[in-house]
Amino acid sequence: MSIEVGSKVQGKVTGITNFGAFVELPTGKTGLVHISEVADSYVKDINDVLTVGQEITVKVLSVENDGKIGLSIKKAVDRPEGERPRPARQFDRGPRPAGQDRGPRQFDNKGPRGGGSGGGNRGGFNKGGRGAPAPRKEQTFDTLMTSFLKDSEDRLATLKRQTDSKRGGRGAKRQ
Repeated sequence: MSIEVGSKVQGKVTGITNFGAFVELPTGKTGLVHISEVADSYVKDINDVLTVGQEITVKVLSVENDGKIGLSIKKAVDRPEGERPRPARQFDRGPRPAGQDRGPRQFDNKGPRGGGSGGGNRGGFNKGGRGAPAPRKEQTFDTLMTSFLKDSEDRLATLKRQTDSKRGGRGAKRQ
């Protein structure tokens, strides 16, 4: 029996490291399941999921010329067609109560995502009084790049102006 890319095989965990697990395949060869291929959700410690001697089903991802075999446990799980696992996010804590503060905003609130005048758009409504946002138009790469450059230059000019005022003007010496 030869190991082919895309095939699912039974294997036995022979060793665990901080970056993955080594699995002995039916042919006697050993492959590696990287820690990112163990489960659909984030795995901090692989020992929480696997143990040495455990029988598992793996999918062969790659077979290198030098004999290295890449394996995946999460891709060996059969799912109904069209169903994809929701990626786990490190800070995903479920639904948030209405009106809860979402934390500080990066940059100022005058940019394209800003909420107009006021202290940011944290409450989920538009404090600027502009009503609903306009429907989005298809934009080309050139228009997006031009908009980005203009916004970037505006932010840099504002930052430079604020820095100069803290130093006491343009002619002030640094100490």
